[in-house]
Amino acid sequence: MRRSLAGVALAVTSMVALSFLIPLAALVMSLVKAQAVTAAEQRAAALAPILTLTTDPSALRESAASLDPAQQLVIHLPADAPALGSSKAPAALLERAQQGRESISQEIPDGWICLQPVVLPGDRVAVIENFVPEEELTHGVKESWAVMSFLAVALIGGSVLVADRLGSKVVRSSRKLAQASRALGQGDLDTRVDPVGPKELRDAGVAFNAMAHRMTELLAVERELVADLSHRLRTPLTALHLASERMAGTPESARVEAAVGELEAELRAIIAAARTPLAVGPMGQGMLGTETPASHDAAGAGSSGPRCEAAGVVRRRTAFWSVLAEQQNRPCCVELTQEPTAVGLSDDDVAAVVDALIGNIFRHTAPGTPFGVRVVRTAQAVELVVEDGGPGIPEPGLALSRGSSTGSTGLGLDIAGRAASATGGSVHIGRSPLGGAHITVSFALVPQAPSERRRRISRRRPAWPRRRQAAAGS
Repeated sequence: MRRSLAGVALAVTSMVALSFLIPLAALVMSLVKAQAVTAAEQRAAALAPILTLTTDPSALRESAASLDPAQQLVIHLPADAPALGSSKAPAALLERAQQGRESISQEIPDGWICLQPVVLPGDRVAVIENFVPEEELTHGVKESWAVMSFLAVALIGGSVLVADRLGSKVVRSSRKLAQASRALGQGDLDTRVDPVGPKELRDAGVAFNAMAHRMTELLAVERELVADLSHRLRTPLTALHLASERMAGTPESARVEAAVGELEAELRAIIAAARTPLAVGPMGQGMLGTETPASHDAAGAGSSGPRCEAAGVVRRRTAFWSVLAEQQNRPCCVELTQEPTAVGLSDDDVAAVVDALIGNIFRHTAPGTPFGVRVVRTAQAVELVVEDGGPGIPEPGLALSRGSSTGSTGLGLDIAGRAASATGGSVHIGRSPLGGAHITVSFALVPQAPSERRRRISRRRPAWPRRRQAAAGS
């Protein structure tokens, strides 16, 4: 933008300067020439009265020298008398002035000639010649042109500099506004801009600050509402606790008490998360729709942000769901890899994905329907596979959009998709060998820190001497 403004200023100022400079240069040259010719004519006219009084050559030479130190005045006396001075006038012009008795002032090859006839007593005609060389006709013109050119260049340079300064102010304001918008999009809800620059950009900065403030208020109200709604669920939980106490001694009481305890722990976690300051973790970025490569790189680098072992979280959550599966006579197969499965999400985020996917199975399939959960590690990712023996998902593409599936809100798959996206992974829906849905959620691996790799290597080193000793003993 600065270049554009500077280019416009350069073009406009150059055209204006040229439109004035060219006519002004021609006018200066014309004025200098007119002044030189006028001065020559005046000198010739001043010598005419002297010539009418005397024709003495010495007196005339003295008078001509006093009027023209450059000795360009030449007096042509009548009859055959020689000219007083070095004549530059063509013979035809001189004869024309003497015979026609007319004043002549015109340009000749080397300059300008002025011929002034003077009528002497006895009807004789003398001619006063004044020659103006080319140097006098252009004296000071080049210097004037140089000064005007310098002023034009200075004017153009000044206009470009002013346009660049104005453009830099506009660009700086626009850049700050763009940076603040990116920061807000990445989850920095405290970012604000200092409204500077032109009035329009100041208005945009004020509007941005108002929008960011309102957004923060709305998010805080929404989170508080979630916390309040979750808190209201504690009343039926208390009733369930009392019911489980009345069931004490029966085979179902322990399982009901365990399920109620898990549910209460989840509610406490939801309330605590909702009432903490607004977070900008990967899942928070996903909700704001700002998954960027930069956020993926930050999550993958392992130097900052949340991190957890996906297999451990899945093991804990499947232990909870296996109790409910046993109550509904659902066969449940759990296969977890023993390799490290560090991903750039918090325990709660991964747990939310597992609960959403397994909860969908319990909501949308009949009791007794088998399901399986697997965690597989590949070279670059950790894959969470959840499959069931239900009717499956007829339209996988629509199922990934919240509210698009018939009879479902699509929230569970949306949670899984946002969590995968936050780490640079993806969600794939297919057909399971059990006959139902086969959902694969891929999370990008977080590289191990150098200190962790050194610790793992140091733990293996003591085994090497033992192997060598065993080999030597054998």
